Amino acid sequence: MASLTIITRYRANAGSLGQHLGCALVIPAPLPRHWCRKRPWAEQRVREEQELSGRDAAVGRLKQQRGSDNRRPRHALLPPALRTMATSELLVFANWSTLLVCMVLKFPQIVAVVSARSARGISMNSLLLELTGFIVFLRYQNYYDYPIETYLEYPIIIAQDVVLLLLICHYSSSMKNAVPYLAVFAAGWYILTLQKWIIDLAMTCCTLISAASKFVQLQCLWQTKDSGQVSALTWSMACYTCATRIFTTLMTTRDMMVLVRFIIMLLLNLWVIVTVLRYRRTSKKTD
Repeated sequence: MASLTIITRYRANAGSLGQHLGCALVIPAPLPRHWCRKRPWAEQRVREEQELSGRDAAVGRLKQQRGSDNRRPRHALLPPALRTMATSELLVFANWSTLLVCMVLKFPQIVAVVSARSARGISMNSLLLELTGFIVFLRYQNYYDYPIETYLEYPIIIAQDVVLLLLICHYSSSMKNAVPYLAVFAAGWYILTLQKWIIDLAMTCCTLISAASKFVQLQCLWQTKDSGQVSALTWSMACYTCATRIFTTLMTTRDMMVLVRFIIMLLLNLWVIVTVLRYRRTSKKTD
């Protein structure tokens, strides 16, 4: 005969009923296999218990799987190999498309200035601040040996800004001022890496410097209420490069200072575009 023991697992109400009656109820323990084979009703009971426990386990696994799938993003449901391949291809596309766009980033602005033989609407102070921010950012990336594909476009942009600076000085009859500007930038390139704290401090201020360059350009537009020779296409391409660099920074270095800088630059570039298009429509209506 099977041993008897108090079981609360399968008879939850038995304990409370026993206390009410003032006695202890005893429930048969799980029946041994060799005993069940001789008694069909006992074997049926064991089979039902096994089916019930198996069903409960399956339902629990299904709920857990559904819960984890809901918490994970859709791309995480892909196999790891496909996720890695897709991310790698997007990273390569972002890097090379940014480089190609930056190769002609300032060309629309340069062409507009040369065609009009005037730098009206373009702020010299904004350009100088922008150059300063680009030089600090390039030196920072180079100093910490970041992947070259994440900042390869900056030497190209700096070269185009120098050409634009010379054109502005030429058309504003202040060519003699260009030499001191270039000398200061060349000296700053070497001073930045004399001490680690210098480059770190400069990078901290870089976002403020670059943001100031956008605000100076916006102030120039607000004062003149004329977009002049400011190229909306150049600023649009700058927005694209900022957006791609946000993605590449998240996928590679994850440097928060760099990431915050690109986000702020993206928002300010969009602001400049909206302002340029607004005053351009106003000038057309006036004409």
